[in-house]
Amino acid sequence: MEKEDFMRYALGLASLSSAEGEVPVGAVVVCDGKIVGEGRNRRETVKNALHHAEIEAINSACESLGGWRLWKCDLYVTLEPCPMCAGAIINSRIKNVYFGAPDPKNGAVISKARLFDVDFTHKPQFEGGILESECSEILTSFFKNLRESKR
Repeated sequence: MEKEDFMRYALGLASLSSAEGEVPVGAVVVCDGKIVGEGRNRRETVKNALHHAEIEAINSACESLGGWRLWKCDLYVTLEPCPMCAGAIINSRIKNVYFGAPDPKNGAVISKARLFDVDFTHKPQFEGGILESECSEILTSFFKNLRESKR
């Protein structure tokens, strides 16, 4: 599978979140070309601030692989990680992060902060813009529909 295939899978997870009234963000952890963890935004459903897509995907991967060190894994996420998720990515030792849309309000990779550039114990590599237009569109549509439903 290619980067775009994994991002399309993450977009499918984001669509599930959107259908539940959640901000549509999806994430998958990949090891040796196979998805070993997945997650989607479920903060409203679970009523817990920690239920970001990346956190759920990392947790799922740790359970699948039987450990917290994900040094051979890549993460694909539809939206640039926030500070909390960037910290979890660093602490879990994820090798590469691929994200779709930048997050100008809360992004902690290239937008508001650059946590992956800080000299922590681990520095993930990253690439943004994977299926950026599709990842941006699902978010734009979600918030447009949310605003219209509140009128």
